[in-house]
Amino acid sequence: MAKLRLVFMGTPDFAAFALMALIEAGHEVAAAYSQPPRPAGRGKDLRKSPVQVLAEERGIPVHTPVSLKTPEAQATFAAHATDVAVVAAYGLILPQAILDAPKRGCLNIHASLLPRWRGAAPIQRAILAGDTETGISIMQMDAGLDTGAVLLEKRIPIGPTETAGALHDRLAELGAAAIVEALDNLERLAPRPQPADGTTYAAKVSPEEARLDWTKDAVALERAVRAFNPVPGAWALLPNAERLKVLAAEVERHLNPPGAPPGTVVDEALAVACGGPAALRPTLVQRPGKKPMPTSEMLRGLALKQGDRLS
Repeated sequence: MAKLRLVFMGTPDFAAFALMALIEAGHEVAAAYSQPPRPAGRGKDLRKSPVQVLAEERGIPVHTPVSLKTPEAQATFAAHATDVAVVAAYGLILPQAILDAPKRGCLNIHASLLPRWRGAAPIQRAILAGDTETGISIMQMDAGLDTGAVLLEKRIPIGPTETAGALHDRLAELGAAAIVEALDNLERLAPRPQPADGTTYAAKVSPEEARLDWTKDAVALERAVRAFNPVPGAWALLPNAERLKVLAAEVERHLNPPGAPPGTVVDEALAVACGGPAALRPTLVQRPGKKPMPTSEMLRGLALKQGDRLS
């Protein structure tokens, strides 16, 4: 298919993978839209998004509006006179005037098998739910939240020990390849309306949600550790009220003494009683201001004994 003139709209690393693929495929990227630079790091200096950095490196004009609802923003967008807009984790709602401006509409790269896990955090929610499969949906955008017809779908398994970070990277690469394939075959792809059944919503993850609830069973907690790695990071409070980030953990299926209250340390290697028949053993942890370390290393410098409680 002839190369297309497009606008790219995205913000994080996930989107930057796709922008690079579109550039390398030879499509004409007339402009990139991204979230404005945000304060980051200890100095709270303004930091450009990965998409903005890549676009500027490639000489692509970048727009960072705080809203697309104004007539001025919509006129600027329409003036690019594009065939299509490609959207990936952009972070702004697209008004109807934006959706209608490109000749062939707006295509979204979404990291789930729609209609499962519409919304902001599909990767984390899939792991939390124990899904064994996920993928990429290339969707024709409409006014709803991830409700548009699906043009192309790519499936991959979720590994039994896979973290959200690792799955993110695999899906970013898959999404980049999928959008190039979709644009190459745009005339031949038949939009498939999403079924009404099977819809789930992937709400944004908050730091408080990442606190380990020891009343849950160990299997659910191990999924939470993987789902919140690397961001925001599963955590619990030590007996001294220090916040301990848990980066990896194992389910101990035959180690949860009867009557041990949830959160109780049940052996000298930090197995923790949970709400079910199994315990959870953190294997990779991080204390405030420290680097990640194996639990065995942490225990050499931190007095934690059987019977102590994590909360």
